[in-house]
Amino acid sequence: MAARSIVTTRDWDAGAGRAARHEQVEFVGLDLCETDLRSVEFDGCTFRDARFNCSEQSDVAYLNCTFVNCNFFDATFTNCKTVGSHFERCAFDITTVDGGDWSFTSLIRADLSSATLTGVRMREADLTGARCRNGTLRDVDLSGATLTGADLTGCDLRGSDLSALDPSTTEIRNAVITVAQAVTVAAALGLQIRD
Repeated sequence: MAARSIVTTRDWDAGAGRAARHEQVEFVGLDLCETDLRSVEFDGCTFRDARFNCSEQSDVAYLNCTFVNCNFFDATFTNCKTVGSHFERCAFDITTVDGGDWSFTSLIRADLSSATLTGVRMREADLTGARCRNGTLRDVDLSGATLTGADLTGCDLRGSDLSALDPSTTEIRNAVITVAQAVTVAAALGLQIRD
């Protein structure tokens, strides 16, 4: 579906940024560095070459949005939603995600190695080929998530739902997990667990 309007940084600063809801808008080259976003909803929007560096976002909803070549360096998301959204060629260096719902979100081949995600719902998220080496995915609901080809080497996964993890298709060497999670992984490997 085509965007209803195109918004640039100049448009945003001129008043577009004061709207509480944006639907089917294309944001091009938007500069939201060091911006505080609170309780804003974006529905079916597209962000191209946008910069969210060092932004603080709370209770912001990105529903079925598309992000292309966007930068989230040192951005913080608190209780935000990205349900059904798609991220392509985006940078997540030292990004922090605390709580919220990222279910059905596509993060194919995303580099999350320096990102910290805690308490996030990521049910049926697509993390195919995601690079999470030495990253943090703690207390994350990954039920039904696609992890094929993901690199979770050295990743802190404690408390996360690993029921969708197939150790034969995902790199998990040196990942940090709890005893209960170890049982889940062992079962996925076809091992028989007995006293």
